[in-house]
Amino acid sequence: MVARKGTKKAADKPAKKAADPLYPARPRNFRIGGDIRVKNRDLGRFVKWPRNVRIQRQRKILYQRLSVPPAINQFYTAVNKNQATTLFKLLMKYRPPTDAEKATRRAAAAEAAKSGDAAPGKPALGIKFGLKHVTSLIEEKRAKLVCIASDVEPIELVVWLPALCKKMGVPYCIVKNKARLGALIHQKTTTAICLTGVNKDDENTLRNLQESFTESFNGTKAKWKKPVMGLKTQARLEKRMKQVEAELAKKAKY
Repeated sequence: MVARKGTKKAADKPAKKAADPLYPARPRNFRIGGDIRVKNRDLGRFVKWPRNVRIQRQRKILYQRLSVPPAINQFYTAVNKNQATTLFKLLMKYRPPTDAEKATRRAAAAEAAKSGDAAPGKPALGIKFGLKHVTSLIEEKRAKLVCIASDVEPIELVVWLPALCKKMGVPYCIVKNKARLGALIHQKTTTAICLTGVNKDDENTLRNLQESFTESFNGTKAKWKKPVMGLKTQARLEKRMKQVEAELAKKAKY
């Protein structure tokens, strides 16, 4: 009888061992963070992070180590959650029209002028934006409330704006995210926005915000930000301080 091809090879292979449910196989992983991982220890320093993540972390540490002057340190203090909620509720009512709404309004005005009917009234009150426009409104004292983004890069674009608001007596506030301000005016980001007026229904809300921001921002003086040393440096300085105190205590006995 002729044997089929492959029968001999199949017979030579050892049968697979059934997995034991009591002792499941746990293959080792010798990559970083795998089988060599130590409990309660962060191994992030051993990982080769992407360049952008590495630069982010280095920048954060560098900012902690440096003394920050008052003009820049003031942008680390933004409005709190309750103030921000009230502020953005007010600003949402005065969002500027979109391009489509502007085109519709212009077409309606052109039709009204062509037919001789009364032209539509002036556009409603809205948010004013653009750094040059906001600056001119502050200098003319027409701005009632100014909102400045805290994360503008480079910071030199707006670092002088709080001082101008204080000089002209215009209430201002610093908001955490430039993208959040940009969303109000249908853009990705913006540096600063302001209100030149509100409707009668919102005058009380605007007055309360003006008083609150005048006390929190206009009435306060920015201070230097002290540097924060690393853990090793802090431990070394603490050890040195204990040695100095011990020597002073010995001298006091004699």
